[in-house]
Amino acid sequence: MNHLLFERSTGNLGPNVFARLQTTRLLNSFRPAPEFRFDGGERGTAIRDDENGSIAPDPASALWAHQAGVNALALERFDGRILVSGGLDASIKLWDLEQCGNPSKAHTYTPVAKIRRSDQTHKFGITHLSFYPFDSAAFLSTSYDQTLKVWATERASLSASFSLGYKVYTHAVSPIASHLLVACGTQHPATRLVDLRSGSNVQTLPSNAGAVLATSWSPRHEHVLATGSVNGTVKLWDIRRAGGVIGMLDQEDSLGLYHNGLLDPTGKVRVRASAKAHSAPVNGLTWTDDGAYIVSAGHDRRIRVWDAATGRNTLASFGPSIKNSQLASVTMFTTPVGLTHPGKELLFWPNETEILILDLHDGHVVSKLRGTGPAVAGVQSTRGAQRTVRNRITSIVWRGSGGGGSSSGVVMGGTNMAGAIYSAHLDGQIRAWVPRLEGDDEEDEDDSLDAVSEGKAKKRKALNDIFKGLVGKKITFT
Repeated sequence: MNHLLFERSTGNLGPNVFARLQTTRLLNSFRPAPEFRFDGGERGTAIRDDENGSIAPDPASALWAHQAGVNALALERFDGRILVSGGLDASIKLWDLEQCGNPSKAHTYTPVAKIRRSDQTHKFGITHLSFYPFDSAAFLSTSYDQTLKVWATERASLSASFSLGYKVYTHAVSPIASHLLVACGTQHPATRLVDLRSGSNVQTLPSNAGAVLATSWSPRHEHVLATGSVNGTVKLWDIRRAGGVIGMLDQEDSLGLYHNGLLDPTGKVRVRASAKAHSAPVNGLTWTDDGAYIVSAGHDRRIRVWDAATGRNTLASFGPSIKNSQLASVTMFTTPVGLTHPGKELLFWPNETEILILDLHDGHVVSKLRGTGPAVAGVQSTRGAQRTVRNRITSIVWRGSGGGGSSSGVVMGGTNMAGAIYSAHLDGQIRAWVPRLEGDDEEDEDDSLDAVSEGKAKKRKALNDIFKGLVGKKITFT
């Protein structure tokens, strides 16, 4: 660190390069932060799997964000302050992350607002949450009760509700568009577009590919939408066109449109009659902040990275460790543009029981975040009823601020933290992950010297014990 500061002060290192070196170091140093807890106010006794593999009560733990399990998270990108969580019990809770004044000390967050299950709110579990892209004053939610709802953040009150007629798995709002269309993926093969301005279902994108599990708008072109379906297809749509579909991603295509003859010299694109991006349902889609790449994930335990301009499969290999088996939309994200050097972007992937930090372009594992709780967990209510569930990660969000335009928050953390990731779990917990911060140089040197001295002392003691054993023992020859 001192070397970099010296290079920066002498002008040998530019400010942008210096900032990227530091943010890259922080991105590679995330660790569990169990000192930060989320208490939703529900009471009972936690149930854990013990060392012998049997299920037993754990009276020491009695805090849950949502006792029935947390199924969705959303974090606003302007100040990095308001976190919204959705439970399997249809409740929604809002958390102020600046309740913690000193991030170096343990803190238990309490919700600033609660939206309970009722006939006017959601009736079944929450499937997806997102903030209004231009202002944190509103957020959206979808549920298994077949509705999309819009909420006022400050009052935690319902502003609008849309019935879609089918179970809703996911939704997406463009981060740059002025049309305010919400793309909803449901059990029906057609993607529904809901206009927040007029308050009506204005358009459907017809398809015969089965249920739509993933939707994501381009951060560069406001009318371009990507959808992923249960038959393994990923389609690109231009919502202004009558036909709609402008392309399909093909896992066998590593060359792109022009080399495959799908793009003629006049610039006209021929759409493939059929193509599969994955050999199993596609339940994850995201774009990089600059819109240069599309990332898809499917039940075939593959993550694929695509050149958004040509549709080319970049053939990034993420190895056999990817886990993805839930019939639900999976949330993943890439690092905002500017935090890493070009071509060195990272992908954060919820791998069911751990969070993988992966190199976006070559697929190797940069880091594994473990400590996501017990494999089997549950709760025993005050009335004696007991419920157990196999624990897994259901959602992850990035805490960043300054996220205007298409950015997801280029400043790591909010005003009170150097950066954070929050994960939702079926055991009812919201867990925090923060980067390691460097201490004073003198403290670091003292720690390293202490470690070296301790190692030498252990070796010296072992040699002395061996020597004494040999000298003190009487040896006879026969």
